[in-house]
Amino acid sequence: MVTIPEYYEGKNVLITGATGFMGKVLLEKLLRSCSSVKTAYVLVRPKAGQAPEARIADMINCKLFDRLREEQPDFAEKIVAVNSDLTQPDLDLSTEDQETLTGCINIVFHCAATIRFNEPLKDAMQLNVLATQKMVNLAHRMKHLEVFIHVSTAYAHCDRELIEEVVYPPPVDYRKLIDTLEWMDDKLVSLMTPKLLGERPNTYTYTKALAEQLIQQECGNLNVAIIRPSIVGASWKEPFPGWIDNFNGPSGIFIAVSGHFDFFLSRFKCIGISQYHVISTFKRNPLEQAFRRPNVNLTTNHLINQYWIAVSHKAPAFLYDLFLRMSGREPRMMKTITRLHKAMMVLEYFTSHSWVWNMDNITMLMNQMGSEDKKAFNIDVRQLHWAEYMENYCMGTKKYVLNEELSGLPAARKHLNKLRNIRYTFNTILVVFIWRIFIARSQMARNIWYFVVSLCFKFLSYFRASSTMRY
Repeated sequence: MVTIPEYYEGKNVLITGATGFMGKVLLEKLLRSCSSVKTAYVLVRPKAGQAPEARIADMINCKLFDRLREEQPDFAEKIVAVNSDLTQPDLDLSTEDQETLTGCINIVFHCAATIRFNEPLKDAMQLNVLATQKMVNLAHRMKHLEVFIHVSTAYAHCDRELIEEVVYPPPVDYRKLIDTLEWMDDKLVSLMTPKLLGERPNTYTYTKALAEQLIQQECGNLNVAIIRPSIVGASWKEPFPGWIDNFNGPSGIFIAVSGHFDFFLSRFKCIGISQYHVISTFKRNPLEQAFRRPNVNLTTNHLINQYWIAVSHKAPAFLYDLFLRMSGREPRMMKTITRLHKAMMVLEYFTSHSWVWNMDNITMLMNQMGSEDKKAFNIDVRQLHWAEYMENYCMGTKKYVLNEELSGLPAARKHLNKLRNIRYTFNTILVVFIWRIFIARSQMARNIWYFVVSLCFKFLSYFRASSTMRY
């Protein structure tokens, strides 16, 4: 049987979404583990005054590509940036680029999509459905195409509890929806969006389901594979453990509970499983700019959750912003916590529901892989040690997202101890203050107070006496 690197030998690959997290990881892995691949063409649009070539040059200078750079110093010569905009007619490709791509591409990886869960429906359709349609049309013109790989999501059919490896009938016909959205104004689309979504939580999962139907309907004689990744986290082992470069998904939550806020989460099942590893990691390796001690509390009570959000999140953030205003600086904490809470609410649906996914095709694929491929392209997550992975993930957010070096750990630990002492002092003062209010108004409260103080005094006296007797 031909190995994976042998299959890619001399092949030309086209990748969309190469500047996104999934696209970067795919590009690096492909060039490193399939070193005989001929060329990797990447569709990139100009952004912020940067040409596609400049964006790719900046991207491959990041740490993700360090190992590849050591093993293959000239790897960048295999990457060809193609000026393209997936929202424009014909993908905004020049005639010359169209001829090049249709004449040489063997494999297409369509990774590009908007991952903003609450994108307006028109925009989500444009990026996730219409762009896919344009890529399929381009693929039909490719003379040497062997396979078209579309990256979907495991949650495309999240309205089902059991999800098989099939394309399910969509909520609506994508063709009719495309035609309807052309004449509707944004206000009307916004009003009808909740009815269209039905039981789906957002426009992301909705349009991903439509894109799968589109591919099934329009692929014709193309060889197509649909990949459904679940929540995307940091790298497991390659090119090194814990690499992550964004706040999306769990990363933002981990950073929040690591010391920026004392987080109280409502109905987050997966966070409950991993909270011990996250908290323990950040207590041993605290953040340099921690605002609070690492902590997370879980509750299923919505009112309790809202109470602690107000007391433990918004009140400290408001006071800190007030301090910044008084010192002549721009307030920022309320904006930060508002963004974090919006992100948490977006993720809540996925972390508070459960699904069962059929994976017969994945099992079949693993069984057909040779021993060399199983080592180089390990996709068996049963081998993953979750405690170790979570620790690497947390350290990755510290090193690669927040750019904090391990040399700063001693100072960060001192800062964490300072925060602990401040918290204990504040809580003690608060308890005394509350009791003093009750003592001033209630004889029963006074009696309880004096009893507790007397008990504490007697305990301390006994402890001192017993310590003296030992010596």
